[in-house]
Amino acid sequence: MTDSLRDQLLGLGFKPAPKPERKPERRPERRPDPNHAGKQAGKPAGKPAARPAGGKPNPGSRPPQSRPARSREEMDLAKAYAIRAQKEKDERIEAERLKQEEARVRREAKARVEELLKGQSLNDANAEIARHFPYGGKIKRIHVNAEQLKALNAGELGVVQQNGRYLLVTAALLAEAESIFPACVALKVNPDAPAEDDPYADPQYQVPDDLVW
Repeated sequence: MTDSLRDQLLGLGFKPAPKPERKPERRPERRPDPNHAGKQAGKPAGKPAARPAGGKPNPGSRPPQSRPARSREEMDLAKAYAIRAQKEKDERIEAERLKQEEARVRREAKARVEELLKGQSLNDANAEIARHFPYGGKIKRIHVNAEQLKALNAGELGVVQQNGRYLLVTAALLAEAESIFPACVALKVNPDAPAEDDPYADPQYQVPDDLVW
């Protein structure tokens, strides 16, 4: 239909056909995305918000404290102390070892002397003469008869100490006991020594038995 015909029909009272109404298109609904929502809020989903550069640290956390480096002098001093402590420890261990070794040797020597002197004592149960002599920082005594006193002062006899007792023995046995355990020799007279070296050799200088030393 041309425009002229359309105009003629409109002039006769005809109305143009109504145009169909255009309905708006419906878009599908989109469900909210939590990740997308987090991004829109400025916080990535599943991760804590990063602290901005130059911001204040978290009051709940403590920054690591840097340990000052030890100086060379301090290290040398600590090393010297450690070496000295180890040396003192080794010395104490060695001293204790020597002490135990000496005690063992002493026990064995005393046992050998005791075995040597079995049945060899010349002590006289009826002797009445007290022969005094210094031993262990004190004045000790042994009772002998006249003949034994003479032989003792001449160096033919001697006295050994065993378990708190003083035994009169021959000079040969005394020498053998001395070679095993010198500390057991209580009295060994040198006949060539001056008389003043042993003031108790003369009976006139006998110390009374009731005198307390």
